[in-house]
Amino acid sequence: MKVTSGRVQQPAKSRESKMQTRILKQDLTGDFESKKNELPDGLNKKRLQILLKGYGEYPTKYRMFIWRSLLQLPENHTAFSTLIDKGTHVAFLNLQKKYPIKSRKLLRVLQRTLSALAHWSVIFSDTPYLPLLAFPFVKLFQNNQLICFEVIATLIINWCQHWFEYFPNPPINILSMIENVLAFHDEELLQHFIDHDITSQLYAWPLLETVFSEVLTREEWLKLFDNIFSNHPSFLLMTVVAYNICSRTPLLSCNLKDDFETVEDMQAKVDQQRVEDEAWYQKQELLRKAEETRREMLLQEEEKMIQQRQRLAAVKRELKVKEMHLQDAARRRFLKLQQDQQEMELRRLDDEIGRKVYMRDREIAATARDLEMRQLELESQKRLYEKNLTENQEAVAKEMRADADAYRRKVDLEEHMFHKLTEAGETRSQKTQKVIKENLAKAEQACLNTDWQIQSLHKQKCDDLQRNKCYQEVAKLLRENRRKEIEIINAMVEEEAKKWKEAEGKEFRLRSAKKASALSDASRKWFLEQEINAAVEHAENPCHKEEPRFQNEQEDSSCLPRTSQLNDSSEMDPSTQISLNRRAVEWDTTGQNLIKKVRNLRQRLTARARHRCQTPHLLAA
Repeated sequence: MKVTSGRVQQPAKSRESKMQTRILKQDLTGDFESKKNELPDGLNKKRLQILLKGYGEYPTKYRMFIWRSLLQLPENHTAFSTLIDKGTHVAFLNLQKKYPIKSRKLLRVLQRTLSALAHWSVIFSDTPYLPLLAFPFVKLFQNNQLICFEVIATLIINWCQHWFEYFPNPPINILSMIENVLAFHDEELLQHFIDHDITSQLYAWPLLETVFSEVLTREEWLKLFDNIFSNHPSFLLMTVVAYNICSRTPLLSCNLKDDFETVEDMQAKVDQQRVEDEAWYQKQELLRKAEETRREMLLQEEEKMIQQRQRLAAVKRELKVKEMHLQDAARRRFLKLQQDQQEMELRRLDDEIGRKVYMRDREIAATARDLEMRQLELESQKRLYEKNLTENQEAVAKEMRADADAYRRKVDLEEHMFHKLTEAGETRSQKTQKVIKENLAKAEQACLNTDWQIQSLHKQKCDDLQRNKCYQEVAKLLRENRRKEIEIINAMVEEEAKKWKEAEGKEFRLRSAKKASALSDASRKWFLEQEINAAVEHAENPCHKEEPRFQNEQEDSSCLPRTSQLNDSSEMDPSTQISLNRRAVEWDTTGQNLIKKVRNLRQRLTARARHRCQTPHLLAA
C-alpha cells in the first residue's frame, strides 16, 4: 500500500453528484436574487430596471408609487408625529433670512422637515448643506410631509452615509473616489484640473450638495433620480463624473478658478437652454405630426361617417320594415287578445246573469212565501177585526132598530093624524119628487162615472204595482213589506180613531137631531092644534072666511121648525150641519105632505059645513 504525501485526497465524486451540487447552488443563488429583487406592493426591482432602461424614466403617474416601493419606506406616522411635536429646531428659526422663498407654505414645510431631521439626529442641525439637499424633495412632496421626511432620511442613510466621516469638512473620501474614477475615464481632464489647482471640492462637491437640482431641469432631475433609486448607491458618484466628462470642452478652455465656477453656471444655463430648445422643437414637431394625423383622422372619420350614414339608413329602413311587421303582428295579437277577453267577459256576464236570475228566483220565491205568511196573518187579523166590528155593529143595530121602531110608531101615528091634511099637497109633492129623482139620477150618474174612473185608476195602479214588484230586490221587498205593515197598523189606528171620532160626532148629531125632533114635534103639535081649532071654528061658522089667516099660520108654522133648525145648526159643526140639512129637507117634504093633507081635510070640512048651511034653508022653504 502506497502512502502519498501532499494534499489529502478525497473520495472521488460521481458526475451525477457534481451536477446535483451545481444545480442546488444555482437554485440557492436564484432564490436569493429573486428575494432580493422582490419589492413591496407586488413590484420587482429587476423588471423596473428593464422598464427604466427601455424608456429612460418611470411613468409620471406611477413615479411616486415606484419610489416608495424602491426605497421601502416604513411610513411610521407615530415616530414622525413625535418629531413634529417637538416644534421648530433652534438652528432653523431664521431659515427665511438665509434662504428666502416666495411660497410661505413651501418655506413652512421645509422648516418642519429640517427641524424633524435635526431632532432625529443632532448632527443635521450643524449641516450647512442640508437645506440645499432637502429642498427639491420638499418641493416635490410638499403635500405629504411624512413621505418627504422618510425619502430624505433614506437618501442620507443609503447614499450619503459616508459624507459625515470628516464632518464638518467635506467628505474627502467620497471626493477621492470621484477623482479616481475621473482619472480612470478622463485622465486629461483630471490633469487639467490639477494643473490649474482645481480640486474635487470645486467640480464635484457642489453637485453633491445640491443633488444636481441647480444644474438640471425638473424633468431631467426626476429622470436622474429614477436611475439613482433603481441602482447601487455608487451610481450617484458616477453621475458626478459623467457630468464633468460631458462638460469637458468648456472646462478645458478655462484657466482660472473663477472661470471654472462661471463655466459651471454657464454650462447649467446652456444645458437648460438647449433642453428648452429641444423641447420646443419636439413640441412643434409633435404639433405638426398631430395636425397631419388629425387631418388624416378627419378624412377617415368623414369617410366612416358617410359609410355609417349609409349603413344607418339601410338599418333604419330594415328596422322600419321590421317595426311595421311587428306592429302588424302586435295589432293582430292585440285584436285576438281583445276578442278573447270580450268572449270571456260575455261568458262571465252570462254566468253572472244566470246566477243572478237563479238567486232572484230563489229570493222571489222566499219573499212570496213570506208574503203568503204575512197575508195569512193579515187575514186572521182582518177576520178578528171584522168579528169585533160585527159585534159592535150588532149592538148598534139593536139600538138603531129600537129607535127605528119608536120612530116608525111615531110616524104611523102622525100619518094617521095628518092623512087627510097631506092629500092637498100631493101634486106639489109629485113635482118635488120628480125634481129630486132627476137630481138623484144625475148624482148617481156622476157617482158611476167617478167610480169608473176610480176603478180605472185603481186598475192602472195595480198594474204598476204588479210590474214594479217583478223588478224589486229582496231588500226593497222586505223594506216595503215592513213599511206596508207599519202603514196598515197606522191606518188601523187612524181608522179606529176616526171611527171613534165619527161615533162621537154621530152621537152628537143624534142628540142634536133628537132636540130638533122634539122641537119639530112641538111645532107640529101646535100646528095641529091650530088647524083643529080653525076647523072647529069653521064648522061652527062656515060663512066666515079665514083662509088668509090660515095661510099666515101655515107660513108661520112652516117657518117655525126651520128657524129652530137653523138656530140649532148654527151651533153645530159642519158634518152635523150637513146631516141636519138632509133631515131638514126630509122634514120639509113631510111638512108639505102634511100641509096637503090638511088642505084636503079643510076642503072636506068646508064642503060639509056648506052642506049643513044649505040644509036649514031648504027646511025653511
